[in-house]
Amino acid sequence: MNTQAHETRRLLAVFAHPDDETFICGGTLAKYASEGVEITLVSATKGDMGRRMGNPPYLNRETMAAAREQELREACDCLGIGELIFFGIRDKTVEFEDEESLTGRIEALIREIGPDVVLTFHERYGGHPDHCAIGKAATAAFRRSASKGALYFITFGDAMEHPKRYGYTRKDVIKVDVGAHLEAKLAAFRAHRCQTEIDEWVWLADDEALSRFGDYEYFLKGDPDAPQRAGDDLF
Repeated sequence: MNTQAHETRRLLAVFAHPDDETFICGGTLAKYASEGVEITLVSATKGDMGRRMGNPPYLNRETMAAAREQELREACDCLGIGELIFFGIRDKTVEFEDEESLTGRIEALIREIGPDVVLTFHERYGGHPDHCAIGKAATAAFRRSASKGALYFITFGDAMEHPKRYGYTRKDVIKVDVGAHLEAKLAAFRAHRCQTEIDEWVWLADDEALSRFGDYEYFLKGDPDAPQRAGDDLF
């Protein structure tokens, strides 16, 4: 934990698509926003090639980007994210961007913001080419910037409750308790309307929908040799 309580803590999340922030780590972002952390979110794309177009469908390729941008802005309000930056890259093409240029854009942001924490995807375990590409660039940018902050990779569900299955140990994992912030996470899920309308559970009564969420979100340390931090706090 930052011992300088009077200093504003900052978090930079560098993701690929609208909804990455909510579906994967919305509880964590809401938790830290509620504690006064200044959060900046980068979305490399506007998700314009997403397959979900509402249920029943009401979007098309021409209207998808604007709708998902607006949904992300609403989700940011739900989670307490103060700053949203789009890189304007076409969905499903992040891996084809000039790597040096993309890394440079992220490095410039890190130097400007001076985040205490940077969140991104792991460059090999992101699960989607866009995720892996933005994670690789953000990781390189973090290391090039010689940031004094900490780098973490987001993980999926509760897979890292048992890290040995994936070649990690508990010392590699930060387990964040988000149980008090699930209402904000659910609100953000619902803000991403075109992506969640097909998931009936999201729209059940609040208590039932909230019961589908786990109370913890898990992060891998981006630098295993960095000074040990508390196992339940990114800061």
